[in-house]
Amino acid sequence: MSEVAAAATANVGEYTVSEISAALKRTVEDTYGYVRVRGEISGFKGVHSSGHCYFTLKDDKARLEAVVWKMTLGRLKFRPQEGIEVIATGRLTTFAGQSKYQLVIEALEPAGIGALMALLDARRKALAAEGLFADARKKPVPYLPRVIGVVTSPTGAVIRDILHRLADRFPTRVILWPVRVQGETSAQEVAAAIAGFNALDPGGAIPRPDIIIVARGGGSLEDLWGFNEEIVVRAAAASAIPLISAVGHETDVTLIDFAADRRAPTPTAAAEMAVPVRADLVAGVETLGARLTAAALRHVENCRRELRSAARLLPRPENLLELPRRSFDELAARIGRALLANTHLHRTQFERAAGRLSLTGVRQAIARGGERLAALDARQRTALARMLERLVARLDGAWKLLDVVSYKSVLGRGFALISVDGEPVRSAAAVPRGKALDIEFADGHVAAVSNGLTQPPKRRRRFSDNGGQGSLL
Repeated sequence: MSEVAAAATANVGEYTVSEISAALKRTVEDTYGYVRVRGEISGFKGVHSSGHCYFTLKDDKARLEAVVWKMTLGRLKFRPQEGIEVIATGRLTTFAGQSKYQLVIEALEPAGIGALMALLDARRKALAAEGLFADARKKPVPYLPRVIGVVTSPTGAVIRDILHRLADRFPTRVILWPVRVQGETSAQEVAAAIAGFNALDPGGAIPRPDIIIVARGGGSLEDLWGFNEEIVVRAAAASAIPLISAVGHETDVTLIDFAADRRAPTPTAAAEMAVPVRADLVAGVETLGARLTAAALRHVENCRRELRSAARLLPRPENLLELPRRSFDELAARIGRALLANTHLHRTQFERAAGRLSLTGVRQAIARGGERLAALDARQRTALARMLERLVARLDGAWKLLDVVSYKSVLGRGFALISVDGEPVRSAAAVPRGKALDIEFADGHVAAVSNGLTQPPKRRRRFSDNGGQGSLL
């Protein structure tokens, strides 16, 4: 180093690494405190486990590290995706640990229509691959819904157009779920409205709609972007209620159009798809009623004509009664003779039977009957006497057994029955002092009063007077 250079550097102050890093950080943040950077997202591998996003913005000549913090990611209208050209808004700062600088992103948006279209096409293909747009998932739209749910802005012209068209065609009850149709929270509100309609109870205070219309007026691709969000598409595909998409004008296409059961070019057209024309229905019913009346008259006339044809083929009543009347006359003529012959036959049989009867035979039969009756009466008396003897013997045995098991026989052997208030006493401890006692002997009762429980007297042991061994007896 020359003497001039040495003299020049002798007055330069010294910095520590931390001091120079802090000075650079202040310089970068003060100079580029808030910037908008355009570039292509590279190296994006999804959201980190910490909730932050790390990737690189690049162009054909340079690269810039970028980060989206967890709290900012939830507010972004557009989520980072690999290979998409974007415009990132944020502040530049340095990362002293690796001597790098990076962009802390606070807002992110696609860079132009081309980027949005590329993103839209990629998202459409991914959702189609899952089968969310398959025709097999489409549900038929009810012909005449009783309740229509509308998801749109409550202040725009869309809801007025829908209500006006429904009133012209077929007045129907409409339930509006107000949402923002543009902005950061638009997609979440529309998805929540679709899920909310599906969660309603059909018998509740707010009835469950028979069909849902998701509607919005025309606008740019950015204005309609909320209806291209994945959360809206999945909510439309998962709806159990048939759904009509009416977003934008006829030339506008959003991803909800593919997931919906029907797509309407305009909100007014969606109202026309939802209900038929009432006047046409009335005219159709009148036409069908007239046709039904005419058909009924023709049927009655055909039946009348067939009845007349059948009546001409039937015989007259006089002809039908000729043969029965003749048979009746013949039988009436024969019945008199038959009755006389029958009477004569029975009289003859009666006279023959009367001739065989005699008074002697009757008397003999009566005598035999009397003898049998006397024999039966004797047998009855004998059987009755034997039965009475058996019953008397059984009664005597039972009476003797009663005497044996009765407590009175025990009283006869010198025992007594002590009762208190009519109940027998089974232990001395059960009788309190001063209680009236009834003592029953074999020959009568004696009244007494209890002195309470006392100890029985102890027997005294007897000893002999001779001082010897006492007697054991």
